[in-house]
Amino acid sequence: MQTSLETKPRAGVSGVLRFRYIGPFEVAELAELWGALHRQHTTIASHLEDLLGSVSVEESWRRRSRRYVEWLSEPDTIAVVAESGGTDVGYAMVTVREEHHGSWDRGDRVAVVQTLSVHPDHSLDFVGGGLLDEVRRQLAEMGVRDLELPAVSGNAEAIRFYESQGFRPFVTTMVSRIGAGPHD
Repeated sequence: MQTSLETKPRAGVSGVLRFRYIGPFEVAELAELWGALHRQHTTIASHLEDLLGSVSVEESWRRRSRRYVEWLSEPDTIAVVAESGGTDVGYAMVTVREEHHGSWDRGDRVAVVQTLSVHPDHSLDFVGGGLLDEVRRQLAEMGVRDLELPAVSGNAEAIRFYESQGFRPFVTTMVSRIGAGPHD
């Protein structure tokens, strides 16, 4: 995997994104961008609050940063930060898992975008699209064919963006608390 800094101009938008790959000792740099994403998710998915209940930004970051460090111990995990004008404006955390072949031929390994965060003051199309392009380039070099990602229910803007990037709905995840269903 390429670990050097790279600049990539994006057509139709003034400015240049610069991509920087990080390791487990640099995870703390992502805290502010994670916090913005956490706030967005809890606002958009407030319809789930009675079922799941959200945690504070600080607790959410404590949990997520621990997962990031775990994921980054795997050699195929990609953590890439997008910079514009010397400021971090987004990041992607992508893991690669073995595919347990079921009904579809997806290759032996599938990549999962665990997090795609774009600062709310920046363009999802420009920054998010740039990050996904960079991730896809890295995954292609690794021989990975499929990329999947979760999208929070009700996040219509993100879902439209993902569809514009070539993603299609695949599996819907339903949640229920044990002891809280209609038959309990």
